[in-house]
Amino acid sequence: MSTPRENAVSSVAANGIPRKCEGCSVEEVTSSYAEDVFNTRQMKKLLPNETFQKLIKTVRDGAAIDPAIADDVATAMKNWAISRGATHFTHWFQPLTGTTAEKHDALLEPDEDQNFIARFSGKNLIVGESDASSFPSGGLRSTFEARGYTAWDPTSPAFIRRGTNSATLCIPTAFCSYNCEALDKKTPLLRSIQYMKKAVHRLMNAFGENSEDAHVQISLGAEQEYFLIDRNFYLARPDLIQTGRTLFGAPPPKHQQLDDHYYGAIHPRVLAFMADVERRLWHLGIPAKTRHNEVAPAQFELAPLFEDINLAVDHNMLIMEILRLTAEEHGLVCLLHEKPFAGINGSGKHNNWSLACDGVNLLNPGKNPRQNAIFLTTLCAIIRAVDMHSDLLRAATATQGNDFRLGANEAPPAIISIFLGSQLVNVLEQLSSETENDGEKRDRKSIFHIGVDALPPFPLDATDRNRTSPFAFTSNKFEFRAPGSSQSCAGICTILNMIAAESLDCMAEKIESFGGKQNISAKLNSLLAEVFNKHKRVIFNGNGYDADWIREAAKRGLPNAPDTLDALEALKKEDNITFIEKTGVFTRAEIRSRYEILMNDYRNRIRIEGSLSLLMARTIILPAALRHLNILLPLKSSQDAPAFAKENYNKVAFLADALTTAAEKLELRLEEDNAERNILSAMAELRVAADRLEHIVPDDLWLLPKYREILFIS
Repeated sequence: MSTPRENAVSSVAANGIPRKCEGCSVEEVTSSYAEDVFNTRQMKKLLPNETFQKLIKTVRDGAAIDPAIADDVATAMKNWAISRGATHFTHWFQPLTGTTAEKHDALLEPDEDQNFIARFSGKNLIVGESDASSFPSGGLRSTFEARGYTAWDPTSPAFIRRGTNSATLCIPTAFCSYNCEALDKKTPLLRSIQYMKKAVHRLMNAFGENSEDAHVQISLGAEQEYFLIDRNFYLARPDLIQTGRTLFGAPPPKHQQLDDHYYGAIHPRVLAFMADVERRLWHLGIPAKTRHNEVAPAQFELAPLFEDINLAVDHNMLIMEILRLTAEEHGLVCLLHEKPFAGINGSGKHNNWSLACDGVNLLNPGKNPRQNAIFLTTLCAIIRAVDMHSDLLRAATATQGNDFRLGANEAPPAIISIFLGSQLVNVLEQLSSETENDGEKRDRKSIFHIGVDALPPFPLDATDRNRTSPFAFTSNKFEFRAPGSSQSCAGICTILNMIAAESLDCMAEKIESFGGKQNISAKLNSLLAEVFNKHKRVIFNGNGYDADWIREAAKRGLPNAPDTLDALEALKKEDNITFIEKTGVFTRAEIRSRYEILMNDYRNRIRIEGSLSLLMARTIILPAALRHLNILLPLKSSQDAPAFAKENYNKVAFLADALTTAAEKLELRLEEDNAERNILSAMAELRVAADRLEHIVPDDLWLLPKYREILFIS
């Protein structure tokens, strides 16, 4: 009889030619782009002008929403959605599960004459209710305290989600409890955006700019890495189904050593999948731009253009969902786990973050002294923020899956540092060598005088790129490379916004103390030099993969949290709690709840993996070893048996014993409380024995699809 593994290989081989993708020409894409989005174009066309102007003020400037316009917006949204085929609506929100949630209600209901008519009111639009006790709350809600609310977020447009036989109007919303505590990832993000806008306005005012009405935009471009494998292999691997990663699997002779997959020609079946994904994203107004093979075999990347940060976060959640659903239609499975395969590159989600005011990027070196002064002030503020709060940034990236990736050779270390490049470091070093009371005029060609002498424009690329840095300056933005591929960008960006805004606020306060615009030129150099000298320990332009950097970082006093248990300790520190509470982004109770939720998620995932490892070792791997021993036993027992047969029998018997012993140890660890590290250690020991058996047990006895098949047979 064929084994599940052999059946999987046969099924993959019979997949045939990929299906044709419809609607992929430039003309078709441009005519249908964002057709399933209730965006400003649709609003302007369908809303009364007065209502449109009020709504756009909220969307673009963050002004408070006028409840009086809700019915007009609801009517227009309903009519538009029905014209697009929608029969239901949902408040689409992002609970603390790290995914999205939705409850569908029909747009149709009977009237007093029992006619079935379409109804959707302003109240339906603005607020919904959900059972708040059934989502993770970290103690904010008890089982008997169930009331929670979803509240319309007008800054992220509604959209149509299409299924095989359905179309649903999705309204992005925040999710909070009866007591107004945030039970989602969107609410703190929106608070952090509001905090950042106030901080930027204050900074610009400190520089003499009247910026009260200036438009502040935080932009995000999230590069999404993922693996793509055939569904037949996925279904033959209980570990992939239950955990998203392989708990066992020996490295194949060839994996990524030849560097031949990165940017290679895209396989036709994968390209058909990518084209389908892009078409669906474009219909939702998601500007998918880049697609390519990543470093590991069967690994790929999708990157959109930069967008407003709140919209970009929502769009990334949709990207992950569409990747998964489209893969199923192509007979594939999209793996978003950070490390689905041991020994080869894992997947990250590089968050490219930038900040602008009235269309001027504050992280772009300017063409005049004032712009350069603002640029370097912003830069120093971010250096200060990352140095003072690197533990919070690390906590934002802490997940059980990301622990397997961070610190490996494809990802930055768990130590948060900043890459600036030699040119910017030289500029800041020159600033720090010049003091307010030098008394001696320096050579204008050798020193940059902020606000006095013009700082020459930097080249377009003021820095090289450093892929080993967790937080790298890349010309006009920062690239945060530490987040994991399955993570929501919301929590990461909330922390980044929060610490950067507080630092900008602090810089603005100091500049205000200079006593007027005329004194900025004379005193700013000293302020920037002071900030740079105090916090430059966090700047590292070298190789983050080098073990010497870990030792160097320790000498500098930089925190190193190698795993989630260490990283989440940052959320328990009183000074961090006080700092966060002061910003208004989280309340003290909300901070405590996040710690409880993240810890509970981590422990549950470890125990699920431990239990499954034990089950697979005893019911799949050990029986394969015993079957092989039964085959070898007659040879071993024979007096004429060759030496290699006895040696082979002894090897398999030794490894089977080792597997059994490791399984017993893991079983004991699973019975202990707070034993996550011990469970991981026991799992690793179990895996060593299993993976060595995979190299010895004959192919026809090994039931689990192997790496050489999963990653290379498409």
